[in-house]
This record gives sequence, C-alpha cells and structure tokens, in this order.
Amino acid sequence: MARECAITGKRSRVAGGYSNRTRATKFTPTGKRRTQVNLQKKTVFVPELNRKVTVRVSAKGLKTMQKRGIYLTLKTAGLVR
Repeated sequence: MARECAITGKRSRVAGGYSNRTRATKFTPTGKRRTQVNLQKKTVFVPELNRKVTVRVSAKGLKTMQKRGIYLTLKTAGLVR
C-alpha cells in the first residue's frame, strides 16, 4: 500500500536537499531527498452509518473532515457508500 492520503490524495515528493552552508556560499546543490506526507491512521465514528471506519489520512485531510463533515468527506473520497 502506497503512502497516500485517502482524502486529499497527497503523496511523498522529491525535494531539494540544501544545507545551510550551501545556501550561504551559493555552491552546487547537495542533491535530492524525499519528503513524506504527514499520514495518521485514524478510526472515526460515522453517525450516519452507526459504525467506525479506519482511514489512513494526512493531517490536512483530518482538518478537511472536521470542516466538511466526516460522512460527506468519506463519501466524496469513495471510502463509504
């Protein structure tokens, strides 16, 4: 299973790996590094379904669920019917 948010679809990305010394002297970059998504495994209760659902979601996805509502967000993502 890939590291991907079930709600927002965020994945890991490749970012530049600059050291502070590189920034200060404008030498060549130090290479690339992978930044991971802030994924959390959460079990949330969905009152409309009267059951718990476990989702692997990013911190941004959790905020989205709180703002829009758990059931509507999970239904839009295709995780519940």
